[in-house]
Amino acid sequence: MNGLAVLIPVALGLGLFGLVAFFWALKRGQFEDLDGAAARILIDDEDEEP
Repeated sequence: MNGLAVLIPVALGLGLFGLVAFFWALKRGQFEDLDGAAARILIDDEDEEP
């Protein structure tokens, strides 16, 4: 029972931390251009030698 008294607040704190981190990333615009990020992996930026 003593373990639950510690683990439940820790789990709630970690969940709250994850939620705050998600909203922080949402506010910073991390999820604005999902299509551009998906297409960027297909672009080959390496310089080809003749």
